[in-house]
Amino acid sequence: MQDWLEHYRGSMMGTIQSPLAMLERGEGCHVWDTDGNRYLDFLGGIAVNSLGYAHPAQVEAVSAQIGKLAHVSNYFATPPQVELAERLQRITGAGAAGRVLFGNSGAEAAEAAFKLARLNSVDGRSRILTLKSSFHGRTMGALSLTGQPALQAGFEPLVPGVEHIDSTIDALEEAIGPDVAALMVEPIRGEAGVLELPAGYLERARELTSKFGALLILDEIQTGIGRTGKWFAFQHFGIQPDAITLAKGIAGGVPIGALVTFGAASELFQPGGHGSTFGGNPLATAAGNAVLREIEDSGLIENAARRGQQLKSFIESLRHPQITEVRGRGLLIGIGLAEPRAKELSAAALSHGLIINAAKDQSIRLAPPLILGDAELEEFEELFPKALGELA
Repeated sequence: MQDWLEHYRGSMMGTIQSPLAMLERGEGCHVWDTDGNRYLDFLGGIAVNSLGYAHPAQVEAVSAQIGKLAHVSNYFATPPQVELAERLQRITGAGAAGRVLFGNSGAEAAEAAFKLARLNSVDGRSRILTLKSSFHGRTMGALSLTGQPALQAGFEPLVPGVEHIDSTIDALEEAIGPDVAALMVEPIRGEAGVLELPAGYLERARELTSKFGALLILDEIQTGIGRTGKWFAFQHFGIQPDAITLAKGIAGGVPIGALVTFGAASELFQPGGHGSTFGGNPLATAAGNAVLREIEDSGLIENAARRGQQLKSFIESLRHPQITEVRGRGLLIGIGLAEPRAKELSAAALSHGLIINAAKDQSIRLAPPLILGDAELEEFEELFPKALGELA
């Protein structure tokens, strides 16, 4: 399909820039385009393809489930749905007092979290706090939570009641009070260039939200499902939130999102308060069970922690003048650049058969599959310096 870009532009809505290639198939950590070019994928569908491509566990589960039930209405329950909900209760630590609400995407999970926050708007609590430079999705509610004015331009007026504050402990202490219904933050802001919060931020956020009766909602859409070397990023900090939003890596590419609540927050939604036609359908939840089971059985969380440290050490060892910082946890890594040349570096990498991402003008994002092994690391160590060499 030599003229694929013309076909794309003639049929697809122009909401994104021109795609970089027409991808046709994948295996492990590699993908191939329709011209037969092979790429090492260090973006993983933006932290989605937890098991890489065409993993036997996922293929078998989806193939078996599509032959039984792909979808039923939400008037009924299915075994994969309940199994995945119970699995999420266990790995999040929410336990029997926790509850799970399924949707189809991260944006839907954010919308559900927004409604949860509104349900906590009692006793004069009405303000919802999120962070500047945050990203929670592109639907109107999720976009209102997002702290990036450039993404909001043209869609005003946004949903009222949301305030975006600086990502400092001082700003948090100044903003929070008895009139705050919820604080929603990403443990690591992936779309902002893989930016971590200041040391002690989440611990202080937990203290203050508990003091004032506000919900602490953590957006784990990009950081969850083993990505940072724990099942969820909040588990690095010894705290328990009131709710987390999930999507991306749960089912390894099959669309699914979830809101998981802890403790008393699990009682806020009542019958009829929210719903989703496709949310939690048997096909998506069967895929989710297969992916999470494989992550656990194959030690991929530990692998993410170990491989991430190897990656960071290698990048730092290059001592390239354009690289100013290597940040992140596990296999969610940000590379800070001295100049706004991230798109140039990403394009150079693609020309050498390596997929990386220009998250911001001066930030590269890496989020490879959790199955990353020695062979893929060695290939990255060969290809990435070649791309860097073109920035000289």
